[in-house]
Amino acid sequence: MEIKPYKNNLGLKNKIARIVWNITYYILFRPFALPIFNKWRIYILRLFGAKIGNGCQIKASAKFWAPWNLVLKDFVAIGQGANLYSVSDIIIGNKVTISQRAYICTASHDITTINKPLIKKNIYINNYSWIAAEAFIGPGVTIGEGAVVGARAAVFKNVEPWNVVGGNPAVFLKKRVIKEQC
Repeated sequence: MEIKPYKNNLGLKNKIARIVWNITYYILFRPFALPIFNKWRIYILRLFGAKIGNGCQIKASAKFWAPWNLVLKDFVAIGQGANLYSVSDIIIGNKVTISQRAYICTASHDITTINKPLIKKNIYINNYSWIAAEAFIGPGVTIGEGAVVGARAAVFKNVEPWNVVGGNPAVFLKKRVIKEQC
């Protein structure tokens, strides 16, 4: 069997944009950690193509692989150390919380071929959902409206609306019931 070198299909323009983004991230985004700089951090993300709605809160230690593949609707909170590996689009609905050190991963490698080419799939996290601390969301997953992904859960399949899931791999734990309206 002939062994071929790995082929990166992302292109030179993407690589240069990520270099510029990473330099900007470490100089103009990450050092501005105080809450008063939240609008500044959002401004920087928008400069790089992120679509961000009103009332969002983004911690300075959150990491974004490619902001141009990011859509945040209104009142989204991104916690400390969250990692949004946005090789493909990450679309996050209204009033969603991504807790500390959660990992939202849109890419992997095709293990059915010896060269393991990159595969990428969008992730959708719908309104009122909560991705708890250190949870992992895999490529192509849709988190239904109001769903909760428990701490350290690993999600590889879609989560139905208003379900609570946990574990590795994540399994259904219970239905989420809202007791009061805000």
